[in-house]
Amino acid sequence: MDTLDAIEQRRSVKQYDSSVEMPEEDIQRLLDLALLSPTSFNIQNWRFVVVRNPEQRKRLRAAAWDQAQVEDAQLLLVLCGDLKSWDKDPARYWRNAPEAAQQQIVPMIGEFYTNQGEQTQRDEAMRSCGIAAQTLMLAAKSMGYDSCPMIGFDPQQVAELINLPDDHAIGLLLAIGKAAAPARPRGGQLDKDEVVVTDRFA
Repeated sequence: MDTLDAIEQRRSVKQYDSSVEMPEEDIQRLLDLALLSPTSFNIQNWRFVVVRNPEQRKRLRAAAWDQAQVEDAQLLLVLCGDLKSWDKDPARYWRNAPEAAQQQIVPMIGEFYTNQGEQTQRDEAMRSCGIAAQTLMLAAKSMGYDSCPMIGFDPQQVAELINLPDDHAIGLLLAIGKAAAPARPRGGQLDKDEVVVTDRFA
């Protein structure tokens, strides 16, 4: 599917055909594409928890207000951010770059995130999760799957269920699979004039 078509046709689907099995090669292809998502300073601070165990799915469904797509979709991901990835051997993020680039960029990583503080570190992780989620959703649509990004869950319960490390944060859940029913009609898009500003707000 053309990228522009995927953008236009992607919808948040709530009902999935649980009888369909997603081939492992499709799962790995989606994950490989997600790893191409951009991150600031190339710190690759997203972490993808692939939830495969049926009992774990049931527990997560309970933590997500009993939303059926958590259990019925072929693939369930918990997108998390490593808040301290910038401080974990940052040279590895640039190991294939020319030496001059490494010497310039790697020291900037620690300096930037240290000076900007914890709020920026968290904001950066959430931005990265959002970008990766969009990559996954458009890739899934292009491959013939639908998806549903989710913030409707108890973050503390989900954190406990996935044994989230202390220096990580949950961005969202993402269900991907074969739709059992189409998405509801679009609720109402705002006019471009309301959301697009030229140069500065009035």
